[in-house]
Amino acid sequence: MNKTVVIDIVALSANLIGEHTPFLLNYVKDRHITPIKPVLPAVTTTSQSTYITGKWPAENGIVGNGWYDREDSEIKFWKQSNKLVKGEKIWEAAKKLDPKFTCAKMFWWYNMYSTADFSVTPRPQYHADGVKAPDCYAYPPELRDELQKDLGQFPLFNFWGPNANIKSTKWIADSSMWVDDKHNPTLTLIYLPHLDYCLQKFGPDFSKISKELNEIDQVVEELVKFYEAKNAKIVLLSEYGINPVSNPIHINRILRNEGLISVRTERWYELLDAGASKAFASSDHQIAHIYLNDPTVKEQVIRVLKSTPGIDLILDKDAQKAYHIDHERSGDIVVVAKPDSWFTYYYWLDDAKAPDYAHLVDIHRKPGYDPVEMFMDPKNPLIKLRAGYKLARKLLGFRYLMDVIPLDATLVKGSHGSPNVPKEFYPICITDSPLGKSEMEAPEVYDVIWNHLN
Repeated sequence: MNKTVVIDIVALSANLIGEHTPFLLNYVKDRHITPIKPVLPAVTTTSQSTYITGKWPAENGIVGNGWYDREDSEIKFWKQSNKLVKGEKIWEAAKKLDPKFTCAKMFWWYNMYSTADFSVTPRPQYHADGVKAPDCYAYPPELRDELQKDLGQFPLFNFWGPNANIKSTKWIADSSMWVDDKHNPTLTLIYLPHLDYCLQKFGPDFSKISKELNEIDQVVEELVKFYEAKNAKIVLLSEYGINPVSNPIHINRILRNEGLISVRTERWYELLDAGASKAFASSDHQIAHIYLNDPTVKEQVIRVLKSTPGIDLILDKDAQKAYHIDHERSGDIVVVAKPDSWFTYYYWLDDAKAPDYAHLVDIHRKPGYDPVEMFMDPKNPLIKLRAGYKLARKLLGFRYLMDVIPLDATLVKGSHGSPNVPKEFYPICITDSPLGKSEMEAPEVYDVIWNHLN
């Protein structure tokens, strides 16, 4: 099989390739860009799982970055076991044809306990005293120690949160080249998240994102030249583009005002009690899964959704079939925002009763995705001093909470997830040869990768 690398440049769309990305601008002149029609939802885990199985979410089961576990009565986001992805993966199919085939999965999601030969993924250490320490998980296990010995500790706090920057993306690129030099995998899947940060913070505003565009361009150039020297087939692609937004929809607050949300009080704050709620939403960028513990409220929910500004689609289980998202994990109702809107997870009606995790980078406890985690509270002039004090407590070994995240969803200027966005914000696939179509469906990315391997 042909040595192949797939470089996932997260959030890259054709409108971003220009003066601020000189390498990519020159690279695509002799190559072919094919838009990818966004899968529903156009989010990281769904897009990646669709690409590597060739199956829609209705078949592979990845209906979002998280969903409601009906048996545990818990909303679970950003789980990591590859066993959650149903269906044969592309590297498993390749191994059947070529026993010598190997695959390196570098930070693509659902990267624990997979059948890939080499894998690395973020995995913090959670200590008994409450400290979260940066780390990663790798297979084989010794790979983690070897990488961090040669490249330094994985910069977890630059991977997400207010300090997210090029350092994490560069570490991923360096680790990918390190693995290739040592193990020479047949297929390498590389995830470069850098553009996700600036585009969600600022939208496609070149006056604010030009530096980040140039930074990712340089990393891509280094990777492309490295793999060209290895005579590898190269595919550049993205999972989604990010379009400008200005209208956060607080969907759980809407349901709460309808008397459908239950909360329980702990200390001074309120916690969403999903199992006791008649209906609630698990928000994920521009989509939200609404789960009904009481089926009799379905018409009430649909009625209030129809009167909510910013909602584009309201899909019950039957309507979900046309969008290939009808699965036991999907909501009883799936709602999709209009291109200028997105869904928050907020369920409290008084910020004074917001849970303690609302002010933290806490992707696992929040009952939905929270892009506001990329900001430190701009209304607090002392917020950086507060963060410095918290960091000092950490370094001295004391307990601390890095509670610096604001509760202002209007700060977010870019989002993704809807399939109904202007084509300039479609994800793209860049190949040496034309694919013979003006645009392709997300499952067809599997065939593109397969054809490069064979």
